[in-house]
Amino acid sequence: MQVALIHDWLTTIGGAEKVLKSLAETLPSDLFTLVKDPKRLIGTPFESMNIKTSFIQKLPRAEKKYRFYLPLFPLAIEQFDLSAYDLVISSSHATAKGVLTHAEQIHICYCHTPMRYAWDLYQQYLRESNLKSGLKGILAKFFLHYLRMWDAHSSARVDAYVANSHYVARRIKKLYQRKASVIYPPVNLDYFDLEENKEDFYLTVSRMVPYKKIDLIVEAFSQMPDKKLVVIGDGPEREKIKGKAKKNIEILGFQDDQILRNYLQKAKGFIFAALEDFGILPVEAQACGTPVIAFGKGGALETVIDQQTGLFFPEQTVSSLIKAVETFEKKVFDSKVVRTHAETFREEVFKEKFQALVREKCEVFQRIRENHFK
Repeated sequence: MQVALIHDWLTTIGGAEKVLKSLAETLPSDLFTLVKDPKRLIGTPFESMNIKTSFIQKLPRAEKKYRFYLPLFPLAIEQFDLSAYDLVISSSHATAKGVLTHAEQIHICYCHTPMRYAWDLYQQYLRESNLKSGLKGILAKFFLHYLRMWDAHSSARVDAYVANSHYVARRIKKLYQRKASVIYPPVNLDYFDLEENKEDFYLTVSRMVPYKKIDLIVEAFSQMPDKKLVVIGDGPEREKIKGKAKKNIEILGFQDDQILRNYLQKAKGFIFAALEDFGILPVEAQACGTPVIAFGKGGALETVIDQQTGLFFPEQTVSSLIKAVETFEKKVFDSKVVRTHAETFREEVFKEKFQALVREKCEVFQRIRENHFK
């Protein structure tokens, strides 16, 4: 069986790319993506892979400014010639699911999320990008309207959806009117070891973009000067967040995997304030035996067990987070129990479930073909 694997873009390594790595190991395949940044792939499993890119790759500064070409993404993804493949697997959080396939092919989409800035975060995206009014605002609204129509239309091109959480499965049902199986993303638990000896600091790790709410976390800890917070990550909001940080807050910027693992192991608690579709970092923290204080909506409700492996705060506000930290300080969490829960997200479990799903869908497709030609 010839397999094609499609991913939106390879310009950084995050949770979606960890899923992509496991998919590539599960089913040896040819990899397609809109644009890649070779420098960001150094030292990763993708560095040695033959990756086929779209015409976006040849546009000016595409490796860094690829988002400027968003209106061209639907056209670009449709230009990939996948006609020689039996099975197409898209790893999609934007346009990858929109590839064109023919009637003899099976297309399975592992959906990280329906396109957030075109749907759920539409108004927030316009507001934070200062695009609510003016000529640029009019153009942005026009292109996002077009993108929503294309996204809804192209959803019918997929034969089977797999969601990374029940939260995403509900959004797929609402936006695309399609049922999705749920297979949680994989976590490399051999890399994230249990550490029972914790140090007296809290940790948060994230790209510094508005919806991750790192500014909220920093503001909350600025009001708790007796509690130390370490922030790992980089992004457009870094300087703004740095300006809000008091002396008890250490902002380290981007760190490599080994340093990140060390902080995850030593932290007394991991802070997670975003509304995420899944959120792999809270699971990696729990793999290290580190309990999580998380915003109680979205994927976190499926990865953290309240009062056992962490606790939730109900609102994305400074006061709500402060109250959760105060409650956390009065509790004792068993690091071994926290680690045991993380074991359910082991990479081997992901691979086994995805292989089983592919076999099932291929058998169903084969039976349909046989019945058609009787």
